[in-house]
Amino acid sequence: MYKIVASDLDGTLLTPDHKLAPYTKEVLNRLHQAGRHFIFATGRHHIDVAGMREELGIPAYMITSNGARVHNCKGEAIFKQDVTAEVVLGVIAMAKTDPELKIHIYQNDQWLLNTEDEKLRDFHETFTYHLFDVENPPVDGIAKVFFTRDDQDHEKLVEWEEKFNAAFGDKANIAFSTPWCLEVMDANVSKGHALEAVAKEKGLTLADCIAFGDGMNDAEMLSMAGKGLVMGTAHEKVKRALPNNEVIGSCEDEAVAHYLVKNVL
Repeated sequence: MYKIVASDLDGTLLTPDHKLAPYTKEVLNRLHQAGRHFIFATGRHHIDVAGMREELGIPAYMITSNGARVHNCKGEAIFKQDVTAEVVLGVIAMAKTDPELKIHIYQNDQWLLNTEDEKLRDFHETFTYHLFDVENPPVDGIAKVFFTRDDQDHEKLVEWEEKFNAAFGDKANIAFSTPWCLEVMDANVSKGHALEAVAKEKGLTLADCIAFGDGMNDAEMLSMAGKGLVMGTAHEKVKRALPNNEVIGSCEDEAVAHYLVKNVL
């Protein structure tokens, strides 16, 4: 039986309005009482996730920024891998030529953005962004750089994915967390490798892990875990990349919680 449960958040564990539903909270608490380890595995910032962990009320490891940061149950950072200054400066220099792109940076405890975006505040109740100057971006302590568009045009972002890969594909892991959010991490970063590190620290292996996700940034984790479940609402690219992985329901129906009750608890 799986001893570690790892789950992505947006589009997977959280409801469409980005909340932890009461039934899901109840199931995760039951999981903890049954001696299983729960791990948040998300592209979100660790401060954002820490608030959610507090709301959930169980000790849980946090894999954040797609694996660039790992925090233990006490909130101590046990793994950190930054994007190199060369990649940070390079992708920002390229992206700033496109006025439609919004450029985000997770730097240490901060979320930085190159322009105002009030809609983003709906995703994050207590954690919010500060503005930065694209002509003088920070280069130290960068967990990831990511890009969005107001019109959520996936194909336009795919064009940037191709440009970034052509320039920095050997030095960066470039992946979509949602079809409208393109993310750049260090080449050695993924949720799958972070999950492996957490399992090892607990004296376990990836074979002991079950994982849930819906984005291309979940692909490594879902393929490396003992069992990886793909959300029914995942982008077709994810399903094509993981043709042998079981597909379950949607976050709207709390499919992760229902699956855990039926198959793990």
